[in-house]
Amino acid sequence: MSKSATLPQYRPTRPDWRGWGFVGPFMLVFLLVLVAPVGYAIYLSLFREQLIGGNAFVGLDNYIQVFRDPQFWSGFGRVALFLVVQVPVMLSISLFAALALDSARMRGIKFVRIFLFLPYAVPGVVAALMWGFIYGDNFGLVANVNEWLGTSLAPLTKDWILASIGNIVTWEFVGYNMLIFYAALRTVPGEIYEAANLDGAGQIRIVRSIKIPALRGSLVIATIFSIIGSFQLFNEPNILKTIAPNAIETYFTPNLYAYNLSFAGQQYNYSATVAVVMGVITAVIAYVVQLRGSREEIK
Repeated sequence: MSKSATLPQYRPTRPDWRGWGFVGPFMLVFLLVLVAPVGYAIYLSLFREQLIGGNAFVGLDNYIQVFRDPQFWSGFGRVALFLVVQVPVMLSISLFAALALDSARMRGIKFVRIFLFLPYAVPGVVAALMWGFIYGDNFGLVANVNEWLGTSLAPLTKDWILASIGNIVTWEFVGYNMLIFYAALRTVPGEIYEAANLDGAGQIRIVRSIKIPALRGSLVIATIFSIIGSFQLFNEPNILKTIAPNAIETYFTPNLYAYNLSFAGQQYNYSATVAVVMGVITAVIAYVVQLRGSREEIK
């Protein structure tokens, strides 16, 4: 056999573009609804509208102003406190509900599951309005309770408004997180539970050694979603502001601050800067939580 016959011959092939036919529509939508708006926001943040000279390039001056802005940090501290308190409470209730539903000892499981999930189906604006009228100390359910019991409850005052919003958000999203946990629990093979029962493991040991480890991935996902939702807090304070104007300032949360800067103050460039800064902070914190959760799963 000749030497030339044993060598593989290279044949140039034409590129196959069929894969882009499937990916192309998604990439187009991705560019239009995510990349383009983010890029435009970053572009706006590098300019400032001036009385003389119009829209002028200022580089990072807007970012320096944000980091020196006490109103921005006031709103950021408020949502950080909201995250630290409300997210663990909400996830704990959701976890308890999922474990109770998965225990197979509760009657009417389907009804309870739907009952817990129904608040998530209520639009956020409707939920905020509904709870706003419940909280009203002059016209709502709280007013009736105060009249009947002689109390002076005031959930829409400055001291209690953040806790009141936390209650609304918890009511809305407990069922959503419960379904995430419940779905993860349903993937655990029944043979594991049978082996645990044969070994004499009680319900508490099964929860600690089988169910909680099985929920680590879903706990990380739910925590990340909750962190992002906390930093995006907007609907509830924006709606309640019309009912309790003295308790909610225009900078109550960073998102509300950016909204008012843009639509009420016509400061589009500075509003875009606040949005970019909050986006970066949220992404960094969510990434740290995801990285820590991944390491815990590896262990």
